[in-house]
Amino acid sequence: MWNQAIREISSPRGAIRLGEPLFQIMGYRRKGDVINLKTVDRALVIRLDDIGDMILSTPFLRELRQAIPQAKISLVVKPTVAELAAGCPFIDDVLVYDPGPLGYTPTFDRMRRIFLFAAQHLWLRRFDLAIVPRWDADLYHASHLAYWSGAAWRVGYSEHVVQHKQAMNNGFDSLYSHALMDSSLKHEVDRGLDIIRFIGGNPKNDCLALWEPQHEEQLLSNILSDLGISHHTPLIAFGIGAASATRQWPQEHYVELGRWLTKEYDARIVIVGGPSDVETGRTVAQSLRKDVINAVGMTTWPQLGTLFRSCNLYIGNDSGPMHVAAAAGAPVIEISCHPSNGNPYWSNSPLRFGPWGVPSQVLQPDTAVTPCKEYCASMDAHCIRRVDIERVKDAVRMSVANRYQQAVA
Repeated sequence: MWNQAIREISSPRGAIRLGEPLFQIMGYRRKGDVINLKTVDRALVIRLDDIGDMILSTPFLRELRQAIPQAKISLVVKPTVAELAAGCPFIDDVLVYDPGPLGYTPTFDRMRRIFLFAAQHLWLRRFDLAIVPRWDADLYHASHLAYWSGAAWRVGYSEHVVQHKQAMNNGFDSLYSHALMDSSLKHEVDRGLDIIRFIGGNPKNDCLALWEPQHEEQLLSNILSDLGISHHTPLIAFGIGAASATRQWPQEHYVELGRWLTKEYDARIVIVGGPSDVETGRTVAQSLRKDVINAVGMTTWPQLGTLFRSCNLYIGNDSGPMHVAAAAGAPVIEISCHPSNGNPYWSNSPLRFGPWGVPSQVLQPDTAVTPCKEYCASMDAHCIRRVDIERVKDAVRMSVANRYQQAVA
């Protein structure tokens, strides 16, 4: 009987058929059709994405807190994001949920995870409002989790905002009480703030946010001092990793660029990345020798933010560290795999996920490399190789010139 019930809720229609009688018995779903933020006592945000998405969600979380100051806000994240989310000052608690493998098919295992998590962690909190900020296809079934939270008001972007989402998430709109329809091209920060407006808030601050323990800044200062790096030493971060090989600029390019930077500007290079980038980091560091600090896999996410506050420039791939650098206020040069003439709605598009709120330059291939067309479809570094070193050097020169002009202004 249990297995049959889980299979039944795998479709939105089945979930509603079983869920509504259950929630009526439990006393849920009694808020009415119009969202009234003044009556929200408990709110749930479901952000089942990666580090970069979490950083880009910080303006949304800040403005949600401003919109419902009286409420307790819970945030659901994946295990890989829990460390960063734990210190967020805009929420009251973090709930860690493992959705299992990525995929748009609502499998038995995925539905079992959702139902058990809701029963164990969500129902007793009696949420009034649940929000899924993700605009693109719902690949971890966050909308199902919002439905099974029991919240009367469940807000998310419609399945009809983009064609591939409609195909992957057919029927998911029925799991929401309020579905926001907006197909226009926007940065993800703006999309989060649009949700605040949709539910009746008035967002005023779109700046990214970082947080770290107070002692981290002094600890970092001591480490840099021990390495002979003063406040006058140009410190440039290389973000060598990314979620996929498609987004990774070749390591030999970073080596050549690093040698040029140390010669041209007497700069020190700090290499950053995650555990999967350790070998690449070691290779680049060994090639650059004494002019490099290899921090790959050696910092927590809060520590990384503190490190970036001391950097004069971040150069790297489209990745979580890039957004952390932007949130820390470091100027950014993004090396993107997405062609300039590519699909602007694609998940690698800088128009959606580019650096936010800091001086930045995005270097893209002018066109895709055959057989790629609207986006880089390769499993390895492919289109990104069209971003040559001379273009990056020119971007560095421009960044240095801009900083000089600001200093003398």
